Amino acid sequence: MDEHTTPGFALLDATPDHARLVLAGDWVQGRNPGRFQTLQAQLRLSHPRRLTVEGAALGEWDSLLPAFLLQCVDYCREQRIELDIRDIPEGVSRLLAVSTAVIPHQQPQRPRTSIVQLLRPARLLRNLAGELSESLAFLGEVTLAVLRLLSGRATTRLSDFRDYCYQAGPDAFAIISLTSVLVGMILAYLGAVQLRQFGAEIYVADLVVIGTLREMGVLMTAVVMAGRTGAAYAAQLGSMQSNDEIDAIVTMGISPVEFLVLPRMLALIAIMPLLTLYADLLGMLGGAAVAGSMGISWTQYLAQAEDALSFTHLGVGLLKSLVFAALIAVAGCRSGINSGRSSAAVGQAATEAVVTAIVYLIVADAAINILFQQVGI
Repeated sequence: MDEHTTPGFALLDATPDHARLVLAGDWVQGRNPGRFQTLQAQLRLSHPRRLTVEGAALGEWDSLLPAFLLQCVDYCREQRIELDIRDIPEGVSRLLAVSTAVIPHQQPQRPRTSIVQLLRPARLLRNLAGELSESLAFLGEVTLAVLRLLSGRATTRLSDFRDYCYQAGPDAFAIISLTSVLVGMILAYLGAVQLRQFGAEIYVADLVVIGTLREMGVLMTAVVMAGRTGAAYAAQLGSMQSNDEIDAIVTMGISPVEFLVLPRMLALIAIMPLLTLYADLLGMLGGAAVAGSMGISWTQYLAQAEDALSFTHLGVGLLKSLVFAALIAVAGCRSGINSGRSSAAVGQAATEAVVTAIVYLIVADAAINILFQQVGI
């Protein structure tokens, strides 16, 4: 037999100046005292400046009662209604005191800025200077970590290096294969349209080989790795930041750059040239497939490609792959370590890592090309 009395509430004497909320019955699980939305609708109609909650008629209670009262507290705080709670059980009073001791955090409202304000040269230069300064500071920490590793004093683990090599290498074969073959075919199609006008279709092989080795093979591989591995680095480190794991590592006297950043960066630098060679091979095969549809035999294509192939072109692409790998790792790890401590901040860090890495890649690629052109390579 159920001995509990039915719980409930009633809003009495509701005027614009004052209202009374009377609670009664046993507020325990399994009972339905009524929805808070019902009380909320009644308060909106009268909207009193002061609300008194009376609990003298309360019986037994559990978490149902404090949860209801906490909703009352939050609503009155939001609507600027003075709240007075009387005659409630002592345990409920203590729970409310603990739960309302700290005002809930509210995200600051960011002022809306117009497009004109966003494109102001002074603002853009300040943002660029801050970004460059932060990147150089992080790069300095990475350089010091590398020096400590070379001296045998770093806390970098070889097992982590192996794991990240596998993550950045074999796991990326599928997407690298698809993009490399398609890029080789695109290069061949673009070249064929122009070379056919001069009856020089055979030189499609030169275009595909040189373009793939020097530029498209390494650049497309780097873009794919920026979106795949760079974002993964940012998400991993951002999640560790939100879970206070990086703070725990620092508390133990371990450098997060040596323990977390360095193995990721070295793994990407070690794997990137191998992926670039793999992408170059598949890109040339993709070009060969298009050349075959143009009436060029495989023998002719391979002979012309052999004439165009040189260690200079191959070395340029491999050198770019090392630079691009370092930039992708720095962009991803920096965004992750500097991430905020919420899930939204982790997502923003991953996005920032990809965008920053691609900007780094384009700028570095242009600078390397200009440098090689000046020295005649």
